Amino acid sequence: MEYSMFITTCADKESAKMIAELLVKNRLAACVQLFPIESVYFWHGKTCEDNEVALFIKSKTKLFDKIAVAIKENHPYEVPEIAQISITDGLPEYLKWIDDYTL
Repeated sequence: MEYSMFITTCADKESAKMIAELLVKNRLAACVQLFPIESVYFWHGKTCEDNEVALFIKSKTKLFDKIAVAIKENHPYEVPEIAQISITDGLPEYLKWIDDYTL
């Protein structure tokens, strides 16, 4: 089985928590961690700075498409960040927990 951490950001804690709960409830993620962050990015021809909430989503690699659809359908951003980072190794018991909990 292959595992990944998916990353997205939201403008506020409420939308981040809603997406996190949706992913966990639908067994697309075993765990979602929320972190307040400051972002500097380029958008529509200008540099922007905003406070955001980052979501670290732990799941199976094969669920990328379903996770991406769930995020896009429930995300307020025009183009939400959806990035995937492969987990190349981890505590076997932790990886088994991800495997057991997710689809």
